[in-house]
Amino acid sequence: MALEYPEDLKYVDSHEYLRIEGDTVVVGVTSYAVDQLGDIVFVSLPEEGEQLKQGDSFGSIESVKAVEELYAPVSGTILSVNSAAVDDPAQIGEDPYGDGWLIKIRLSEVEEMSETLSAEEYRGRIEG
Repeated sequence: MALEYPEDLKYVDSHEYLRIEGDTVVVGVTSYAVDQLGDIVFVSLPEEGEQLKQGDSFGSIESVKAVEELYAPVSGTILSVNSAAVDDPAQIGEDPYGDGWLIKIRLSEVEEMSETLSAEEYRGRIEG
């Protein structure tokens, strides 16, 4: 899979991306994270309604190579969890920016968005 960093998304150093949809933030893992993990075999996600603070672990993703924690890029309330990705974790690897999203959060701290990276900044950090 080619490493892609869509320009319309925001990124964090822990390799999660954010897609802003009004006051909702869709969170997933980047194609770089997928590439590093290899075949994803399991994902553990939180319950809807949980409150997250920026930097909190909200679950884990497991591949044949490693188990990695997932970190909340922003604070807020979990509105929905991608149960299809839990049932079929391979979706995360096949389409990380589409069907492979993980959670949707109602953003509570708008100023935290200023700490995220643009696609260019993220690319510079991992390819640098």
